[in-house]
Amino acid sequence: MSDGTETQPTPTYRRVMLKISGEALMGDQGFGLHPPTVERIAKEVKKCHDLGVEICMVIGGGNIFRGLQGSAQGMERTTADYMGMLATVMNALGMQSALEAQGVHSRVITAIRMDEVAEPYIRRRAVRHLEKKRVCIFAAGTGNPYFTTDTAATLRANEMNCEAIFKGTKVDGVYDKDPVKFDDAVRYEDITYDDVLQKHLGVMDASAIALARDNDLPIIVFSLDEPGGFETILAGDGTYTIVHG
Repeated sequence: MSDGTETQPTPTYRRVMLKISGEALMGDQGFGLHPPTVERIAKEVKKCHDLGVEICMVIGGGNIFRGLQGSAQGMERTTADYMGMLATVMNALGMQSALEAQGVHSRVITAIRMDEVAEPYIRRRAVRHLEKKRVCIFAAGTGNPYFTTDTAATLRANEMNCEAIFKGTKVDGVYDKDPVKFDDAVRYEDITYDDVLQKHLGVMDASAIALARDNDLPIIVFSLDEPGGFETILAGDGTYTIVHG
């Protein structure tokens, strides 16, 4: 007989990287930050944090500025990429504010020094924050142009000794083709790094997939739009695709 108390899921990972796109923060707007959406994601992160999971985050900047699109419109690529990095800092600060409103201590850590608004990236200090159960939000990519936030997330996940990368998207896994456009798209339960690269499935860019493969770091792709999705997937339940060796 149930005593009416809700059983908390048991997470299968102790330290993880959550990678989300900047577009995930704009809700149904076409641009910028949508505060209710940012708050909803912060609540999802809090649920997992409350289970004792140490959480790193990397957020893209495509809701504000995307370097590749800027360079395609005639802007010099390096300048466009640096503008994109600054956009990720804005998103990181927005997420930090939402997390701390939920009572979750966090740190924004940037690959480009801007000491008045965030900490510079120092690996040992970042690890210490995680050990103290602070959420670490890594911003400004790798600090270098020509690298995406996918690559930055994989790099930081390796440096922080994360056990997996959780990539939150608008769909519940990796499909053989776009499920929004094709009704007969088939979802993979699991797939290898090499198959992702060979089939050009667009889970992450090739550099990120190769870096994850070389360090045997699994990538779990799930829907960020599914309420409670992150917490459920952390416990090994729900619908997702795992990319592994």
